[in-house]
Amino acid sequence: MDATTSAPASTSPDHLCVLVHGLWGNPKHLTFLSTSLRDKYPEDKLHVLVAKRNAGSFTYDGIELGGERVAFEIEETLEELARNGHEIKKLSVIGYSLGGLISRYAIGLLFHKGLFDKIQPTNFTTFATPHLGVRTPLLGWHSHIWNVLGARTLSMSGRQLFTIDSFRDTGRPLLAVLADPESIFVQALAKFKHRSLYANVVNDRTVSYYTAAISKIDPFVQPDEIKVNYVPGFEHVIIDGENPVSAKEPEALPAFTQRLTNSTRTVFGKVPFAAFLVVFIPIGGTAFLVNSLIQSIRSMQRIRMHEQGKAGVDIGGYRIPLMINDMRKEVEDMYENMNNAQEQEYLLSGSEELASPSMQSPTRHKSVDSTSDVESMEEHKAGLAVEFPTLALTPDQFAMIQALDDVGFKKHPVYIHEHRHSHAAIIRRMEKPSFDEGKIVVRHWLNEFEL
Repeated sequence: MDATTSAPASTSPDHLCVLVHGLWGNPKHLTFLSTSLRDKYPEDKLHVLVAKRNAGSFTYDGIELGGERVAFEIEETLEELARNGHEIKKLSVIGYSLGGLISRYAIGLLFHKGLFDKIQPTNFTTFATPHLGVRTPLLGWHSHIWNVLGARTLSMSGRQLFTIDSFRDTGRPLLAVLADPESIFVQALAKFKHRSLYANVVNDRTVSYYTAAISKIDPFVQPDEIKVNYVPGFEHVIIDGENPVSAKEPEALPAFTQRLTNSTRTVFGKVPFAAFLVVFIPIGGTAFLVNSLIQSIRSMQRIRMHEQGKAGVDIGGYRIPLMINDMRKEVEDMYENMNNAQEQEYLLSGSEELASPSMQSPTRHKSVDSTSDVESMEEHKAGLAVEFPTLALTPDQFAMIQALDDVGFKKHPVYIHEHRHSHAAIIRRMEKPSFDEGKIVVRHWLNEFEL
């Protein structure tokens, strides 16, 4: 009898890995991630939880509510495992798309409740997550239209992703609070032993490179004009995050031809959005907006039930102080005012070609504080440096980048070639041959994953 009861303990895993899907998603989207984990680490090595409480239209309900649901689901799972004699000592959290933001919120709640005093936060990874939101950093009337309309078609999640919300009594967007160095969310993130992210460099129709990679620049606007450097063994998919691109010898073209090529690219780059406005608004716009209205109403009803404690989650345990130090309001106001006053220094002249790799950043923004910077300057003198302009981000977004970079992420740019829906292909969201490059991404992630 003693041998029977003690046998499971010797093979009982002490590590729980939680997978969180994205907007409009469901647990099936994470099937390849979960089965790949299970193939490498069987049940006697690792517990895998695929969160399910935010499935489908429930992702309209916002990052806060979604984070509370995931935190509750993790605590439920830990309690169930404990009842079955499994003592969890390590926790890993993996977020896909919006699920990465929901995960960042959830771990902040768990950190505040003292869970990380008992369990070691081990791996935190995001795939194609809009860490800086989804508002376009480009200037122009078409970008403005998108920022206005997009923010109002996804209920609370839309407002938060486009950073037009005012979170609780902070007077700030939720994403700004989520990245505040004094918040429980950043404190929780810093506790993880390994932090990494995977960001599509092209063809992600949902999450642009700059926000998934937490970056002020986008070196991949014109990938054919640069040399992309890949990680050995993962060629043509996983880009070297430390040295992503190098200068490419330009092809000799007559000056007139070069000007014509650039002009043609600029004109035709605007055609898809213009065509979208001409076709989508008259034909599909009404149905889309009606559906958005219906989903927003349903979302508001769910949020109200959640706030009243009628949705199966005791929110009392999660409505907690968000800041480690609350005496910061005046300092924050001063910082935001100063940062806002400096906003134009982040922008280059012109608007439609802000992210063009053929343009160079102002030298006053370039600091030399490391060996790689010195080498870059030397290459520039030799005419080999590749420089890119700073995107026209908001002061909040620049602050998010600084705070998240200070915590530290290992960044892995991903180049999906075989399908134009790289947002789904990056995790092989469906079983189709054109998504097979996602297998390479997941293999790389599993090599980085610490059990």
